[in-house]
Amino acid sequence: MRLGLFRVRGVVWKRMSTRKLILSAILCGLAIVLAGGFKLIQVANEDVTVELLSFGTSQTLSEMTVAVEKMEQTTVATLVTVTMTGVDGSNATEGWRLLADGKVLGPSTIPEGAGVPCDTTTADAVVRCVVGFAPTKGSVTVAYLRAGEQSQWATK
Repeated sequence: MRLGLFRVRGVVWKRMSTRKLILSAILCGLAIVLAGGFKLIQVANEDVTVELLSFGTSQTLSEMTVAVEKMEQTTVATLVTVTMTGVDGSNATEGWRLLADGKVLGPSTIPEGAGVPCDTTTADAVVRCVVGFAPTKGSVTVAYLRAGEQSQWATK
């Protein structure tokens, strides 16, 4: 066997110097940094558009068709009347969010007499119910999230 060569399972390999290993590691690291910088520039230059739907406009997200019919802000709660259809037995309040005062709020219980609270959905009938949120002031955006998709409603 010659100096600088070694054999593993019948294959002859040439030894590599430490300097070459360090240089190749630096080159690989530089390539990764350049690719990351390129991706950051690409993402920074993308135009992101958010479609705000008007109240009453329906949207289908992963087999569930939903619409925000109206919204009422009181001192006790913010009440959002919605219609839903498309999936049997799904929790009707799951996925609803409210953006108000710079905060994202999840559903809460609705006051007695405020309407029909949301329970479960059905595939063959439209469910009209009320989703309650904490009391808010000012303009709000109602969002529904399902299976990685999102739709938003706001007064225009």
